[in-house]
Amino acid sequence: MEPKKPFELVVREHGPTVLRVCRAVLGDHDAEDGWSETFLSALKAYPELPAGANVQAWLVTIAHRKSIDIVRSRNRRPVPVDELPVRPSGLGIPGDGRREVLDAVGQLPPKQRQAVAYHYLAGLPYKEVAGLLGGTPDAARRAGADGVKALRTILLDSSLSYVKEEAP
Repeated sequence: MEPKKPFELVVREHGPTVLRVCRAVLGDHDAEDGWSETFLSALKAYPELPAGANVQAWLVTIAHRKSIDIVRSRNRRPVPVDELPVRPSGLGIPGDGRREVLDAVGQLPPKQRQAVAYHYLAGLPYKEVAGLLGGTPDAARRAGADGVKALRTILLDSSLSYVKEEAP
């Protein structure tokens, strides 16, 4: 078994391959960001990599995952608009209701709160939510459904209490 190469040589030797992987997933615009993220992550993990490991396969795996992360973050960026539309609250409360919804989400039990936030607010599929919560996709789906049901109750109660306060 040959000793591990210095990391600088690994970058020089496998850099073009990593860049091709990043370009394939991200296109030219974000490929260099993917390349940088890949090698930053690899630099941290390289000391733990066994001496006989397939470095190229390891780097390609990291490049693919980092590229997917960049695609996901790109899809989550807010779209700038000149002016926000004015939307009345569906809760019967002045304003757009966002604050009330976020407050209600904060009242949920931790698993339900996380399932609702990851799936409905971050847009993650239940399989990924399950991975983050440490359970099965069915359990994540159940927690999300229970959370939405609880939110409906919380928000209905808060809108009714608001109406009672306003009544003469």
